[in-house]
Amino acid sequence: MLHQLPKRRFQLPPPPTVTPTIPKPPLNPPFNHKTLVEPIKDYKQICDLLLSQTRSRSLPKGLQLHAQIIKSGIQSIPLVSHHLINFYSKTQFPLHSLQVFDETPHKSSTTWSSVISSLAQNELPFIALELFRRMLGEGLRADDHIYPSVTKSIAILGRIDAGKCVHGLVIKTGFNSDVFVGSSMVDMFAKCGEIRDARKVFDKMPERNVVSWSGMISGYVLLGEDEEALRLFKRVLVEDLDVNDFTFSSIVRVCGNATLLELGRQIHGLCFKTSFDSSSFVGTSLVSLYSRCGVIEGAYRVFNEISVKNLGLWNAMLIACAQHAQTNKAFALFEDMICVGMKPNFITFLCLLYACSHSGLVKKGRYYFELMKEYGIEPGHQHYASLIDLLGRAGKLQDAVSIIENMPIKPTESIWGALLTGCRIHGNTELASFVADKISELGNVGSGLLVLLSNAYAAAGRWEEAARARKMLRDQGIRKEAGLSWVEDGNKVHTFASGDRSHMRTKEIYEKLEELGEEMERAGYIADTSFVLKRVDGEEKNQTIRYHSERLAIAFGLITFPPERPIRIMKNLRVCGDCHTAIKFMSKCSGRVIIVRDNNRFHWFEDGKCTCGDYW
Repeated sequence: MLHQLPKRRFQLPPPPTVTPTIPKPPLNPPFNHKTLVEPIKDYKQICDLLLSQTRSRSLPKGLQLHAQIIKSGIQSIPLVSHHLINFYSKTQFPLHSLQVFDETPHKSSTTWSSVISSLAQNELPFIALELFRRMLGEGLRADDHIYPSVTKSIAILGRIDAGKCVHGLVIKTGFNSDVFVGSSMVDMFAKCGEIRDARKVFDKMPERNVVSWSGMISGYVLLGEDEEALRLFKRVLVEDLDVNDFTFSSIVRVCGNATLLELGRQIHGLCFKTSFDSSSFVGTSLVSLYSRCGVIEGAYRVFNEISVKNLGLWNAMLIACAQHAQTNKAFALFEDMICVGMKPNFITFLCLLYACSHSGLVKKGRYYFELMKEYGIEPGHQHYASLIDLLGRAGKLQDAVSIIENMPIKPTESIWGALLTGCRIHGNTELASFVADKISELGNVGSGLLVLLSNAYAAAGRWEEAARARKMLRDQGIRKEAGLSWVEDGNKVHTFASGDRSHMRTKEIYEKLEELGEEMERAGYIADTSFVLKRVDGEEKNQTIRYHSERLAIAFGLITFPPERPIRIMKNLRVCGDCHTAIKFMSKCSGRVIIVRDNNRFHWFEDGKCTCGDYW
C-alpha cells in the first residue's frame, strides 16, 4: 500500500552528470555601486526592498540589492535567502536561485521550499525532484508548500512511479486532507494520464477549491472524455462554485473538439459575464473553437479583442488562418507577431509550413523552414514531415526523396506518410512501392499509414497489395475508420454515414439529393468514380459515390436551414475529389454557402467555387 512506504525511500534516476551553466543576468542599466544607498544593517528592510523588486520584476535594482546583501554579510539569514531565491525565480533565473540556496549555510524548511518552487515553476523539474530527495535524506518533512511544487515537477516529467511514491508520503505525513496538496495531487495524476487515481483523490477531498475542480475537468479533457468534463462543469455551475480562466479554457476546448458551436457560444457568454474573455488562455481556446466550427470571423473577433496576447493565442490564430485557406493573412499575422516582439516557437513554424503546404507555396515554405534556424529552433520530425508534405503535394517528389535521404534525423512514420500522400495524389505507383517497402521496415505502424498504403495500392489497381494492407489492419485488431459527417442544428448533432438510411428524415434527404443531382448534371457535373477504391462495377460505383456521408449531411442542411444560413458540415476523413467537385455544383445550383471541414482543412464553397482552389 502507498501509505506503508518506508521513510526516505523516494528515488529517482541519478541526475545528469553535466553541471548546468549559470547564465549571467543582463544588467540594464549597467551595475553601478554609486547608485546604492548607504549600507543597510536592518535585514527586514532589505527583505521589504527585495519583495518590492520581485513584484516589479526589476532585475537591475534586485542585483544591486544582492550586492548590498553580500557587502553587509547578511545573506546567511534564512529569510534573506528566501527572498533572494524568490526574486531570481520571478525574474526567470532559477539557476541563480539554486546558487543562492547552495551558498546559504543555514537552510530552513522555507529555504528548501523556495528553491524547489523556483525550479518547478521555471521548468527544471528534474533538479527540483533531486533537491526534494536530498531534503528527505536530511530528515526534513515536506509541507503544504513543498508538495505542490513536487507534484508539478512530476507532472512535467510524466513520472507516475514517482508520483505514487509522493502520494504515499502525503498520506503518511497527514497532508492528504489539505486542500492545496490534494488539488496538486489531482492535477498531477490527471496530467500523467491516471484519471481514475485523480478522481479517487478528488472524491475523497473533504474540501475542494477552484484548482481541484479545474484540474479534474482538464484531466478529462486531455484524455478525450468530454462528456464527463461537461458533467463536472455543469456541477460547478449548479453549485455556484468558483471557476477561473483555466476552467473556462478547458471546457471551451471540449466544445471545439466536438465542434459544438451553440454550446461554445453559450460558454463564451459566461466568459464575457465573468470577464474571463480577456484572458489569453481562454482566448486561445475560443479562437480554436470558432475556427474548428468554421466561423473564422468569430476567431478574428476574439483575437482582436484581447489586448495582451500570449504566444499560444498568436499560434491559434495562425493555424486558424492556415486551415481556412487565408494564407496571406497568416503570413501578415506572423510579421505582426515579430513586430510586437513576440518570439516564435516550433509550433509557429509548423503553422506556417502547414499554410504553405496547402497552398502549394514551395518557395515560401523553404524560406520559413530555413528561417527557423535564425530563431535557434532546430527542425524536428514534424517540421520535416510538413516540408515533405509541401513538396509531395506540389509534385516535387524527387526533391522530397532527396531531403529524406540527407536530413540529420531518421525518417519517421509521419515523414514516410507525407511522401506516400504525395505519391497517391500524383499517381506515382513506382515511388509508392518504394515508400511501402520503407514503411514495412519500420515494423508495427499506425492504422492511418496502413489505410494510406491500402488506398495507394487500390488507386493503382493493385488489389492484392491493397488486400494485404487491409489484412495487416485486421491482424492488429484495427478496423478502418468509417467515414462520418455531422451537422449541428440547435443543441442537436445529426450524424450521417455513407448510404445511411437511419435518419428520421431519410425520405426527404434522398429526395433532395435526387432533385439536386438532376440540376447538377444539367449544369455539367459528371461523377468521377476513380475515387471509389473498391472492386465493383461502374453502376455500383456511381451509387456508392452519390450517397457519401457529406452529401447526405448537406441535403439535410438544405431542407432544414433557412436560405441565409451557411450549411456547416464536419467530416472525420478527407473529402474525396468527386465529392469536392459535387459540392461546388451543389453550392452553385442551390445558391447556398456550404462550409465543409475534413480532417485536413476547411473548404468554403460558394457559387461553384472553393476557397482551397482545388488544392488540398
